[in-house]
Amino acid sequence: MSNSDRPEVATTPQIVKEEPIAAGKWLKLENTTYVDPAGNSRVWETVKRTTRQPNAQVDGVGIIAFLKRTLHRDCVVLVKQFRPPLGGYTLEFPAGLIDEGETAEAAALRELKEETGYRGEVVGVTPVTCLDPGLSNCTTQIILVNINGDEVENINPTQQLGDGGDLTWPSSLPSEFVEVVHLPLDEFQTKLDDLLKKEKLVVDSKVYIFAMGMAQAFFKPRELPVLKQ
Repeated sequence: MSNSDRPEVATTPQIVKEEPIAAGKWLKLENTTYVDPAGNSRVWETVKRTTRQPNAQVDGVGIIAFLKRTLHRDCVVLVKQFRPPLGGYTLEFPAGLIDEGETAEAAALRELKEETGYRGEVVGVTPVTCLDPGLSNCTTQIILVNINGDEVENINPTQQLGDGGDLTWPSSLPSEFVEVVHLPLDEFQTKLDDLLKKEKLVVDSKVYIFAMGMAQAFFKPRELPVLKQ
């Protein structure tokens, strides 16, 4: 689109009203009426979580956890689980919602323990980021965590899985089934691609973007075309 084809920006976009369409235990659907930059009134279908805490800006956390062990390569800890909306298994970073009165850092350590059994230490926190802004207002913070794999409780970690959001399963019984996967950091994208050739999985976009970033980080200067001549 050329500059001459771009619509003229005459006003600041703003939300006019939000009208509920449907609601469940975890999610709700709304019609969002807003004014666009050209001053036109428009309606957008928006999905929201019902679990966001009052006055909070973030729904949950994703955890990039590095398992560090003596005489072992550093590994990234991932989780494999069946996701009903996709009708199949996914490979994701450990993640979860923030409970009332909980910080993002505390939520990350709790979710990491529940889903993987590992106890870790927070070493980095991102700003609030969006997940799928064309669909939802859902937001997250990515938490970097180091896991000391030489600690006794991290040698044979025990998961503490919950009900996983199931609406019908008795709350006294776990319905969350999570398999822990370790991939070496220095070959993350290669090992991820190998795994995808062996198993029918959908990879979370955040995981694959991270893999591509790590591939660039471990890129060797001698592989540059100018140095191959």
